[in-house]
Amino acid sequence: MSFIVRPVRHEDLSQLTDLARQFNLLNLPGEKKVLSEKIDRSNQSFEGALSKQEAVYLFVLEDTEEKLVVGSSLIMAKHGTQAIPHNYFRLLKKNHYSEDLGIGFIHQVLRFQQDEDGPSEIGGLLVDKIYRRRPEKLGKQISLSRFMYVGMHMEKFENRILCELTPPLTDEGRSEFWEALGRRFTGLPYQEADLLSQTHKEFIGSLFPQEDIYLCLLDSKARSVLGRVGEQTKPAQHLLESIGFEYLDEVDPFDGGPHFGANTPDISVIQQGRRFKVADFKEASYKEQGLVGTTEEEFSAGLVSYDLRDDEIAVAPKMKQALCLENGQEIFLAPWNYAKRGKEQT
Repeated sequence: MSFIVRPVRHEDLSQLTDLARQFNLLNLPGEKKVLSEKIDRSNQSFEGALSKQEAVYLFVLEDTEEKLVVGSSLIMAKHGTQAIPHNYFRLLKKNHYSEDLGIGFIHQVLRFQQDEDGPSEIGGLLVDKIYRRRPEKLGKQISLSRFMYVGMHMEKFENRILCELTPPLTDEGRSEFWEALGRRFTGLPYQEADLLSQTHKEFIGSLFPQEDIYLCLLDSKARSVLGRVGEQTKPAQHLLESIGFEYLDEVDPFDGGPHFGANTPDISVIQQGRRFKVADFKEASYKEQGLVGTTEEEFSAGLVSYDLRDDEIAVAPKMKQALCLENGQEIFLAPWNYAKRGKEQT
């Protein structure tokens, strides 16, 4: 099988809807009307018709032999503006000491923050359940390929990239953190509040407490999930950490999920990516593996075996054909394997 990552198209709508319905992501719901609007927005973003504040780039992973959309990921060019701030809680420590008692405490507190000049944000990562655990590591492909696009178009994105990871939820999809905090200040159940926040954010700044919140006052269930990553999300966490993302000591104000981030130029896929010209070599040996992204016309990317000589690259024939590569064409090559903090594995 051959798999490529490319921008979403309108003809993908039915398959993307089926894919999204396997999951329950708020930023990629399984509703045709909503997804159709997202495809429109993505198309305009790739065409350069939208400002950075409006642009959202939606990628899909295609099984080229079966002509199936089997994965997705997205990048929001800017998350947090004056009109729609980025809301979060920062985790801080406060020291309290009593001279009379001779004892002190270090308390963790949550401080509500609003960012009106926010970072770029990644999300929408899905892989069809039938295609999981394949040797091609499709989740890794669809996740890393979007960073190649960022690396090729740095001017379209911010100097920081954020990822909001999902925390543990109850079997019913309830957030213990929201029940202990957010619900008390808004009166809304978790799912309703989270859905509402996708389009209306005024109530967050208006109703959430502006004063520091001491964690010791929250119940143990809420404290136990704060800043933690759910089991199903841990592979995504480990992948992001391997390319340079770090926990920011910030959490989502709804479910307490951790925020990870990185400086855009320091992300390994971008930092270690290089441009080469496609060529054919006599007696080529395709011993290396890497991600290749096309830099001309419509973006496409895939995991390839290659032979590198000076400033030229020969790509194994199957993926060369799948990516429609031609000799002399410029491509962006990024390593496939990474260790912690963005150091390439040896």
